[in-house]
Amino acid sequence: MIQLKSISYDCDNKIIFTHINETLPAHQKIGIVGKNGCGKTTLFKLIRGELNTLKGDILYPKKWRISHLDQSLPDSTLDILTYVIQGDEVLKRIHDELLQAELDEDYEKMIILHGELADIDGYNAETRAAKILHGLGFSTDDYQKPVSEFSGGWQMRVKLARILLSRADLLLLDEPTNHLDLNCILWLESWLRNYKGMVLIISHDRDFLDNTVNYILYIHAQTAKLYSGNYSTFESQRALELQTQQKSFEKQQSKITHLMSYVERFRAKANKAKQAQSRLKAIEKMPKMAAVQQEMDISFSIPEPECASGTLLSLTKAEFGYPNHKFERTNFSLYAGQRIGLLGVNGAGKSTLVKALVGELALSYGQRLCAPKLQIGYFSQDSHKQLKLDENAVEHMQRLAPNVQLLQLRAYLGSFGFSQDQALLPLGQCSGGEKARLILAMLIWKKPALLILDEPTNHLDLAMRNALSLALQEYTGGLVLISHDRYMLTSCVNEFWLVADRQLKQFDGDLDDYAALTSE
Repeated sequence: MIQLKSISYDCDNKIIFTHINETLPAHQKIGIVGKNGCGKTTLFKLIRGELNTLKGDILYPKKWRISHLDQSLPDSTLDILTYVIQGDEVLKRIHDELLQAELDEDYEKMIILHGELADIDGYNAETRAAKILHGLGFSTDDYQKPVSEFSGGWQMRVKLARILLSRADLLLLDEPTNHLDLNCILWLESWLRNYKGMVLIISHDRDFLDNTVNYILYIHAQTAKLYSGNYSTFESQRALELQTQQKSFEKQQSKITHLMSYVERFRAKANKAKQAQSRLKAIEKMPKMAAVQQEMDISFSIPEPECASGTLLSLTKAEFGYPNHKFERTNFSLYAGQRIGLLGVNGAGKSTLVKALVGELALSYGQRLCAPKLQIGYFSQDSHKQLKLDENAVEHMQRLAPNVQLLQLRAYLGSFGFSQDQALLPLGQCSGGEKARLILAMLIWKKPALLILDEPTNHLDLAMRNALSLALQEYTGGLVLISHDRYMLTSCVNEFWLVADRQLKQFDGDLDDYAALTSE
């Protein structure tokens, strides 16, 4: 188990944790949740000893092997199969000692080491590594390619595979699903459920947490509390706690008001002064109940689009794409109010398709037509590149709406979770989640009749994901959504289209049907 004993920590004069006391049970899967900036990643660094606590101790068995998935890219020129296998430190030690024993011609030592290899199933290391790589979306042709040859998202998959093979007693996984498609997430859920060690997972994917963890550590207001159950159970427990706390607070405030009313009435009267004074002392001795401290308030709506009827956009006999990966003779029409979720493995061409829909990728043949004056709100995985990192959120909104009063823009940004200070912070100092919130705020401001969102939830915390889901449910325009967030897909779209083999076709089923299809 891991004991957090009176943990306090601050950074740059900002208090992150104050006297956290919790015991995390051994051999359990524990989700770490809380709003962006609450200290989830900091907790991982404290556990690993990368940071030192201001006060208190973090205790766990010294012999534990810890493997950690952070958001940094691996730096290696090894082929991915070798890189993943080297994550097994026990196997690497035996191999190193075996090599030395062979050089020393120490046959007795060699026999012992070969026995250890057999005990840890070391002779099947390549098979085990290949199985994990396959589960994370790699083909056998990829295994001999160097890590550096892959894109950043695929390098993160390689890093995750290495960690899963590592025989760790404790896995620290920071946003493990960020670069995975739905198929790989389903595989990872199954792998984690069968894992015998202890796992701490930072994730903003509620379905992933529901399917993998049996405890939730909730970080809020500089402290932390452990809840038994998955994320949905935690939500229910937390809602009940807040309701009880608020009722207790209001009851105490009513009692204090009643006592103070007596004090004010009689403190000046000699025959009542003693009773008044005793009531003041009673108020002072009360264990003060705190009002409910809510998470960051994020609530926004998407305005009624100006163009909201008929066919919004269509592709006719369209051909587009890249060499060796071209869509041919694609026909697709999108109507006002239609809500489509795109399914398909990474690399199938979902992002290529939406680039053709928005006109960012030219057709080599066929026709693209859109409704007159159609306003498209397009969120791409590269949308952050449109931001100026030396400017703040207010300056971006002012450039977008130069004739709108500053107070109105500040209020609008506030609905997307930008506090007074955050709205004035240069974007170069902001998190990925804050940048994504600003991009969404900017595109929604334009009152789009069609929203095309390519993985909009990457970097968004649960509060913002929930707010976006609610806003999309009320949105009356057209929607095309690519997301590995099953909660958002289930709640925001009413039909699915499958991208596979450079073709687009309607999928007759729901996400459970798709999961069954991909597991065959």
